[in-house]
Amino acid sequence: MATEAMYADFFGLAERPFTLLPDPSFLYWSKQHQRAFSVLEFGILSRAPITLITGEVGSGKTTLLQALLARLEEGLTVGLISNAQGGRGELLQWVLNAFGIESAGLEYVKMFQTFQDFLVAEYAAGRRVVLIIDEAQNLSVEGLEEIRMLTNVNANKDELVQLILVGQPELRDIVRKPEMRQLAQRVAASFHLGEMDGPTVAEYIAHRLRTAGGTGEEFTPEAAAMVYDHTDGVPRLVNQLCDLSMLYAWSAETREVNEATIKSVLDDGVFFGAVRDVKEDS
Repeated sequence: MATEAMYADFFGLAERPFTLLPDPSFLYWSKQHQRAFSVLEFGILSRAPITLITGEVGSGKTTLLQALLARLEEGLTVGLISNAQGGRGELLQWVLNAFGIESAGLEYVKMFQTFQDFLVAEYAAGRRVVLIIDEAQNLSVEGLEEIRMLTNVNANKDELVQLILVGQPELRDIVRKPEMRQLAQRVAASFHLGEMDGPTVAEYIAHRLRTAGGTGEEFTPEAAAMVYDHTDGVPRLVNQLCDLSMLYAWSAETREVNEATIKSVLDDGVFFGAVRDVKEDS
């Protein structure tokens, strides 16, 4: 039996509650996650040319996208791009691939015409096209401008493609550059996901434990506060520290994660995301 399965069984859980893989079934709907999701839905329903969602690494952006994809209404054709990079023309290949359109051997002009024909055909069939770009901060200024040009394709007063750009905080800085003002003017809906505060971290931990079949009280209030103190409320870091702490509690045959458990994890140096240590060294 795998170690993680043993600690889950030890705590009476059906599965590990703090894995790092995005899982919409574990999504904790904090107030700001609710607002971010509402902005995503508003962007689609209002036919916003560009919707912008930013947040720190591990803040739950990708999980939100998965939840959105699971709830999208019929009549939408959705393409998803993750970690796209490259110069002029390469990005357009990513776009065509996201919609399953063959692009091998096509020159740039032909690729653009192929995509434009696709948009017109979808519009004629009564379907709206949505292109989602995750980790969009990796795109160059030229890449973002190329993406913006796609929103110029329209029919009468209707947008033929809507863009959802999702990325880390630096994406906001890029969009705010003077040379990106044409793109910024097309952003009709935006939201920034910040870190969770202390009470929200405690609720987040309890929620994930209950979702996995636990009571939600496997962490003491003091332990939850300590988790917040050393992660600054970043969900991915919270998951890492909680996962290791449950492993340590299992190895010590302790059915409660307390401050001593958290301290053992931190003292052993197995948790590399300790915010306090980073702040003290900076």
